Amino acid sequence: MSNDCATARRRRGPARLLLASLTAVVLLGASGCGTADPGRPSVVVTTNILGDITRSIIGDEAEVTVLMQAGADPHSFGVSAPQAASIEQADLVVYNGLGLEENVLRHVEAAEEAGVSTLAVGDAVDPLTYTAGESADEPDPHFWTDPERVGAAVGLIADQVIEHVEGIDRAVVEKNASAYGAQVTGLSSWMRKQFDTIPSERRQLVTNHHVFGYLAQRFGFRIVGAVIPSGTTLASPSASDLTSLATAIETAGVKAIFADSSQPDRLAQVLKHESDIEVDVVPLFSESLTEKGKGAATYLEMMRANTRSITKGLTTE
Repeated sequence: MSNDCATARRRRGPARLLLASLTAVVLLGASGCGTADPGRPSVVVTTNILGDITRSIIGDEAEVTVLMQAGADPHSFGVSAPQAASIEQADLVVYNGLGLEENVLRHVEAAEEAGVSTLAVGDAVDPLTYTAGESADEPDPHFWTDPERVGAAVGLIADQVIEHVEGIDRAVVEKNASAYGAQVTGLSSWMRKQFDTIPSERRQLVTNHHVFGYLAQRFGFRIVGAVIPSGTTLASPSASDLTSLATAIETAGVKAIFADSSQPDRLAQVLKHESDIEVDVVPLFSESLTEKGKGAATYLEMMRANTRSITKGLTTE
């Protein structure tokens, strides 16, 4: 550690430790549970998908706090007062960006203004823009459906951790990032082999909202449409939206509608009944990890489960 860095650390140390101690008291009173050592390096991550990736990179080198609970919607989840405090006392905040965390971004921005280092991962991995629907021409935040972009994100996160989180072992972080990056590369190759079994004319996706644009670009799928013609689950479709999509499904001969497993599939079921063709509604884990044992507890598990479901949904007669 340089002398300048050490001096800066000492100057901000008492205030940060006081804030950490106050937060620990609030958390202890609210939950009855112990809290992390306030003296350890701290990384706060907004979404649970990025949280799993970041933990795989950091290992035990720092305390990693993930704000979004399993099964939550990244577009609508919020944070408690103690969680907001943890953002402002972090060494580094890792967030998705591109408008995904609609209720949390103001806290991230406040921390950044207060001098906390932040990383908007989505902004740094060659983001796409939506091409249709209410969100047309806006940036698409769902980059994690493309494992190659996630591979790039692994390197970005590791670099930022090494640069901004004092007290970690650089060699350990680099080793973890290399090992996890290799797993993501293997995932991408495996997904391509699975998708290669789908005839090209069947590589057509209808989802509950626009969430798989990156996957479609990477693996050669065509997005027919979405039940909610928007990049956020907070929007709602009109009757004319459903009618137009039903017509597109009939024209394209789509065999399956993919709905997020954490959201009710009522709209997908309504659309299915609007169509004159037999369409299956297939659940996917699109925007959130699950609890352990529920099918998508890690990013790698989620993507493998989705790949199997998409392949089966588009090849079953």
